[in-house]
Amino acid sequence: MNLTSKISNRNFFSFLWHASFLAFAGVFMDVDTIIPAMLIESGGGAIHVGIMTAILLGGASFTQLFFAPYISNKFYKKKYLLLGINSRIFSLLGLGLILFYLQAQHSIHIIWIIFVLITIFALGGAFANISYTDILGKSVLEEKRKSFLSFKQIIAGIVVLFSAFLARKVLNNSSFPLNYAFTFMIGSFALLIASFGFWNLKETEPSMLKISGFQEFIRILKSELKRNPKLVYFLGFINTQGVVVSFLPFLLLYAKEIFQTQSNDTAMFLVFKVVGIVLVSFLILLSTNRIKYKWLLYGNVFLSLTMAIGTILINDAIQIKYIFILGGIVYSIFSITMNGVLLEVSGKENRAIYTGFVGAGNIIPAIFPLMAGYLIRVFGFQIFFLLYILIIFFSIFFIYKLNCKK
Repeated sequence: MNLTSKISNRNFFSFLWHASFLAFAGVFMDVDTIIPAMLIESGGGAIHVGIMTAILLGGASFTQLFFAPYISNKFYKKKYLLLGINSRIFSLLGLGLILFYLQAQHSIHIIWIIFVLITIFALGGAFANISYTDILGKSVLEEKRKSFLSFKQIIAGIVVLFSAFLARKVLNNSSFPLNYAFTFMIGSFALLIASFGFWNLKETEPSMLKISGFQEFIRILKSELKRNPKLVYFLGFINTQGVVVSFLPFLLLYAKEIFQTQSNDTAMFLVFKVVGIVLVSFLILLSTNRIKYKWLLYGNVFLSLTMAIGTILINDAIQIKYIFILGGIVYSIFSITMNGVLLEVSGKENRAIYTGFVGAGNIIPAIFPLMAGYLIRVFGFQIFFLLYILIIFFSIFFIYKLNCKK
């Protein structure tokens, strides 16, 4: 069955449905504010935040190296997409129930149970993302993809802006652990509604790249690295610029340890992060056909560096909220450009396997939070900021080499 304009529009709507409710759910399971704050209030420190950030952000993507060979062997990938999102729904619900039934004084004893549920949640997202990228690439007409990525961000941003105030109300209306229990339960329910969009998808075209196992996958990766130079630079870009997604959880830890911020401050930081997401998404949507990916990439490097330098210079908790605005902007630009550049670098038949290759580009982002947690605990935050700045500087070279045309 060929991809027609009618089917493309149906899938376009289905992806937007998912994106909208995912954005709502995302606030209540935010990996930069809600989850690390919950972990810190459960008795976690720098090492725990480092492990959590490594699992949620870098480590989960790294597992795509192992998921991709399996999923790439399948002609149709919708059921694997559903499997991934359903595992996230149940793990988030489990997290909420555990916090709901346990008292605060028992929280230290459940940190590792929390890590197990967070791991399931993260792996479910990594597993689903491979199928998501493949289905998006073949189920929405090419001329509408960039508009979709930008339009998705602006709709998601508006939804998030509303839900951020709701999440703030939920966090402030009760004390730990009930406030976080309620947020995760709401997030689980919203994620369930978001999954309806995936059920409505119509996957018209099969796509399969036969891979016998992980060794074959590595062989293909080596072959593609030789054949496609842009893949080399793309992985270099992910390995360097990718550390930006690890910054905000440590910024939250910095705010709590240096300025003794509380749950109501966490909610405020979340709102300001959302303001940044909405702002940049709206600007990118207005300039979709006029701005190239490479200028977005260079701009994001500048903002990423500003974020770290600005944190070093601030001297009170009130000013930190502006860093979270920058964090929202940086995260939004990185999400749009990474997915867009991946679609540009890859081809139709190998898109799922290229998504798996992204896992190889998450080696440094996976290790960085673990190193950061250790460095902060032993040497303090200044060394962490310097390491972050150094890695971001290296991304300029890979962006230059990518030389994105679209």
